[in-house]
Amino acid sequence: MSLSTQQIATMVAAIAVVVFVAHAVGMLFARLRQPVVVGEILGGLLFGPTVLGLFAPGVQEALFPKTGPVPAILAGLAQLGMLLLMFVTGSELGVTTAARDRRTIGLVTITGLVLPFGAGLAVVAMMDHHDLAGPAGNRTTTILVFAIAVAVTSIPVISRIMLDLGLLGGSFARIVLGVATLEDVALYVVLAVVLSLASAPSTEFGLWQLIGVDGTGWTMGYHVTATLVFLTAFLFFGTSVLRFLLYGAPRALAKRNPTAYRLVLLLFAVLLCTVLGINPIFGALLTGVCARRAEPAALPGASDLGGDQLDSWATIRRFSLAFFIPIYFFTVGLGLDLVRDFSPLFFAWFFALCCVVKGLSVLLGARLAGQSLRWSADLSIALNARGGPGIVLATTTLAAGVVNQSFYTSMVVLSVLTSQLAGIWLDHRAQALRDYDRSSRTPASARTVQRTG
Repeated sequence: MSLSTQQIATMVAAIAVVVFVAHAVGMLFARLRQPVVVGEILGGLLFGPTVLGLFAPGVQEALFPKTGPVPAILAGLAQLGMLLLMFVTGSELGVTTAARDRRTIGLVTITGLVLPFGAGLAVVAMMDHHDLAGPAGNRTTTILVFAIAVAVTSIPVISRIMLDLGLLGGSFARIVLGVATLEDVALYVVLAVVLSLASAPSTEFGLWQLIGVDGTGWTMGYHVTATLVFLTAFLFFGTSVLRFLLYGAPRALAKRNPTAYRLVLLLFAVLLCTVLGINPIFGALLTGVCARRAEPAALPGASDLGGDQLDSWATIRRFSLAFFIPIYFFTVGLGLDLVRDFSPLFFAWFFALCCVVKGLSVLLGARLAGQSLRWSADLSIALNARGGPGIVLATTTLAAGVVNQSFYTSMVVLSVLTSQLAGIWLDHRAQALRDYDRSSRTPASARTVQRTG
């Protein structure tokens, strides 16, 4: 299908506005020492129905129409932005080997997921579910969505914040993203159950649809098994397979354009996740981790790959942060309507409940793992950021008719504000966390220095 001249002009104008405004507001937030990602979301909010749509609805509709090729193209670019964010995050994420880190990840995951989920179940069970449910929702689905919203942690947003602050290489980032990954596995499994209970397709395309088996139990069992098998396979074989693809017999393709070749590997991993019914976020993150680990410091025959091979990761990072990733976060703000679909009273107590329960639960797990109070507080605030998965939860359940527009808006605003708070705090604590990571890499000090950062 070819685009008309008017459609091309609208598409180019929309993309230009998105990229320019996202960077402009993001730069302003950076100068104010605020998370750039929140500025990018705010840029979308300004050009969405909340601001521009309120004062100049004709201009807003002309620039960002709700139908036609423009919204589809923006949605596609935004999805690529989220996947590239995960790919870049994985490429800069060290793999934890310290037993102390593994213990912390395990305990924080248990307390930080089970306790908030249980509290969410208890609170919403006392409410009238009709105040939150959409046309396809019922009491059970509303309770589950509310509980997920209380418990969820964001990988994309918190990783972007730590990426901007230069924290991704340290122990703190490994623990945060390790916990967030495990929690998100549980999130998408429960979400599949919610959509199944609402008679909505939990997998619109892929192996599970081809099998054609209905039923909540079977759907849940499949998603749990597929996710665990995929994660285990990447953990044990991902690095070796990607090292072969990068430096083995197929390396002629990598020599031609190493940047493009790594992006192709990312896209194939995402396609595999889609076919298996696994959220592609995990495929992108794990591909980044394993592909970067597959880059040896010295490998026979690798020296002839040239300087472009060494610069490919920097190229991917720069262009992703310049174009695709800002589009992703801008479109999040673009979809919000705080004028018509926001209940301040509900949001006030919902926000307080989520932050207090999540923060105390993570703090408990970190303290049980032997971490200092200050470091545990850093972890609890970071893991309170709900950004990407919170937004995915909101948009998916709204599209399926499980939640209403008001609850959807509150979940998205919760994701934005908690991400803002996490960004402010981590910016304040960034140097202390970097100092701790440097001291912990010294064997003698690692055993004696108390965690003050």
